Amino acid sequence: MPRLLHRFTLSIMTIGALAGSVYAVGQTYQASAPISGQAQIDTLVVHKERREMQAYYQGELVKTYTIALGFTPQGHKQFEGDGKTPEGWYTINDRNPHSAYHKNLGVSYPNTVDRAYAAQQGKSAGGDIKIHGLPNRMLNMGTLHRLFDWTNGCIAVTNEEMDELYAAVIPNAKIHIQP
Repeated sequence: MPRLLHRFTLSIMTIGALAGSVYAVGQTYQASAPISGQAQIDTLVVHKERREMQAYYQGELVKTYTIALGFTPQGHKQFEGDGKTPEGWYTINDRNPHSAYHKNLGVSYPNTVDRAYAAQQGKSAGGDIKIHGLPNRMLNMGTLHRLFDWTNGCIAVTNEEMDELYAAVIPNAKIHIQP
């Protein structure tokens, strides 16, 4: 392995280790084929453990995306700042074409139950959970961002994938986030 590439690989491994979750060091990531411009998505299913999000329309699988999650991904998000990605059924309730993370789709977390639990504990449930691309202020790392979980609880995809999702996900689509 060339010395520069070796240093880059070690740097990515170090960044992933610092983020607390290297789950695929050495794995090669390839972008999957884009969906058609007319495709629609009415349901998203996130499998946190597999770092995978499946997109469906009327029960038919449209595409599977490899994702990054919150920096502490195990378990259901309960409080602001816990770094967890929520679990359960939510809806896509917002769209932002001018996000600090390329573009984003809003997830309806927290729901009534999430807010009530956090309030019982005297804490905030947090919010602003999104499906988003990469930070605008960073060099576009493409699929390398998947080497570790780095968001504050959101679901991250590449910018190209975010463009695709932004165009295809219908208003009020359902999202089921599983452990």
